[in-house]
Amino acid sequence: MNNYRDLKVWQAAVNLVVEVYRAIESMPITERFALADQIRRSSVSVASNIAEGAGRNSQREFHYFLSIASGSASELSTQIEIAEKLNYISHQVSEPLIESIAEVHKMIYGLQAAVRRNIKPKPPRSKN
Repeated sequence: MNNYRDLKVWQAAVNLVVEVYRAIESMPITERFALADQIRRSSVSVASNIAEGAGRNSQREFHYFLSIASGSASELSTQIEIAEKLNYISHQVSEPLIESIAEVHKMIYGLQAAVRRNIKPKPPRSKN
């Protein structure tokens, strides 16, 4: 379908994963397998779902996976805010992450809108 590596949103999402991994290195050891692990999985999910959707056979499926990526971005933003409130990461660390997540989120929405325009309506079901 689409070459996901050419998508600017995928590139931004991968860069976000790197930012996230670096930011949470300083979290307490006790959180490495709890909140930190969830944060890592959410960040990876954003980029992974963009790639998976791009590799699917239809625009409808691509749109669906972009929706999942969007949800993962919201989840990640929430987890970063929780980590800050628990003083696991500083505001100086969380603020640029939240901004990067918001930017990726905007890009996902933009791509979703473009993909939605290319989705062909399903043919009506016959009433036999």
